[in-house]
Amino acid sequence: MLGLYPDIQKKAHEELTWIFGDDTESSATENDLNNMKYLKCVIQETLRLYPAVTMIGRSVPENSTISGYPIPKGATCILVPSVIHRDEDVFPNPEKFDPDRFLPENSLNRHPYAYIPFSAGPRNCIGQTLSMMEQMVIVSTILRSYTVESLDERDQILPAMTVTITSSKPIRIRIRQREFKNC
Repeated sequence: MLGLYPDIQKKAHEELTWIFGDDTESSATENDLNNMKYLKCVIQETLRLYPAVTMIGRSVPENSTISGYPIPKGATCILVPSVIHRDEDVFPNPEKFDPDRFLPENSLNRHPYAYIPFSAGPRNCIGQTLSMMEQMVIVSTILRSYTVESLDERDQILPAMTVTITSSKPIRIRIRQREFKNC
């Protein structure tokens, strides 16, 4: 997604320069990861639009009614995070890539189950914290040295709905060495 939005990538670059300066070699520490507030928002917004898990199944524990529809005990309920994440009441202009949605002040009143890229509740993904850390380390390592440019428009990058999300065709990008300006 960063390759499609140079202004957002620039903000991520600025944050990483603030954290690391022009050091492109040292490993990110836990403190560094904690300071990557904007990059975390970028990753969360990417996962909102393209959640890792395409659907979540749960057994209904008791007779229920949802929006006037009876749901019998034992039925399987299928949740589709990419649909939930596009609820206009929760995420206005839901197709817009806007990492600022995940700034703390913009997330205060959001229901915790409105954003479930790794599922939620007692059966959520036990590796979600590790996954976020890995994504932040990998993306920050790349962005510290390079800029990324997408060679395809967003509407040409179509997800393939398998158990986990993948692209239906290769994602083409161009990577260029970052230029640091001496201050």
